[in-house]
Amino acid sequence: MSCLARIVKKTAFALRKLKKYTSGINREFVAQLYLRGEGIEIGALQNPLHVPPNARVRYLDRLPAKELQRQYPDIKPASLVPVDLMDDGETLAKIPPGQLDFLIANHFIEHCQNPIGALRNMLRVLKMGGVLYLAVPDKRHTFDRDRPLTTLEHLWRDDREGPQVSRYEHYVEFASLVNHMQGQDALQQHVARLMEQGYSIHFHVWTASTFFEWLARIRKSPGLGFEVELLAQSDMEILAVLRKSAINEE
Repeated sequence: MSCLARIVKKTAFALRKLKKYTSGINREFVAQLYLRGEGIEIGALQNPLHVPPNARVRYLDRLPAKELQRQYPDIKPASLVPVDLMDDGETLAKIPPGQLDFLIANHFIEHCQNPIGALRNMLRVLKMGGVLYLAVPDKRHTFDRDRPLTTLEHLWRDDREGPQVSRYEHYVEFASLVNHMQGQDALQQHVARLMEQGYSIHFHVWTASTFFEWLARIRKSPGLGFEVELLAQSDMEILAVLRKSAINEE
C-alpha cells in the first residue's frame, strides 16, 4: 500500500469516528479532539481558533497589535487577539526546540515563501508527539482559482535555493491572475509596489488533493518526521492534523 493510500485509510477511520458525534466536520470539533496542553497560534488576528478548556494558547504575530491595526484597517481593533509573542511565523526563531504541545497555523502556510522550511520549523518547536493543526484554503474556492497549482518541485527549489529565486514570479502571477492588472507597464508598477510593501500574498496554492499529496511525499524527509492524524475538506478549506514523530515509516 502506498504512503498516500495509508494516509487516506487512516483519515477515513478518523472521519468515521467524527460521524459518531457530528454530521459534519469543522475547525472547532477537530480542535476538541486533538488539542491539549500548551501551544501557540500564528497570525490569529480577529479569528482565533476556539480550543478546549485543557488547551492554553498564546498568540504569535510578526507585528505588535498597534501595527497590526494599521496593516488591517478593516478589522475592528477590539476584535484583534493580544499579541503575546512577536516572531516570524516561518522561522519561529524565538521559540526553543521541543517546547510546545501543539501549534495552530490557520490560513498561514500559503503566505509562507518557503512552506517546507516553515513546516520544518513548526515541527521543530513541538514536543515529540505534539500536534500541528493546519487550515489551508482550497484555491478553487478563493481569488486564487485562476492560478496554476504549486508543484512539489517548486516547493523543494524554494527550500533548497531560497524563496528569492521565485519571489518575483509569484508577485507577477498574483498581480496578473488575482488583481487582473492589464498592460505590461501597469503590471510591472503594481508588482513593484507590492514587493516594496512586502505585501503578504498567497505565495503558493493547492487543492485538497495536491495538498494531501504534498504532505504524503515530504513526511519522510529530514526534519519533517510526522504522522498524518487527519486530512479533510471542510467547506472551502483543507484541514490537516499532523503529529510529530521520532522515526519515519518505511
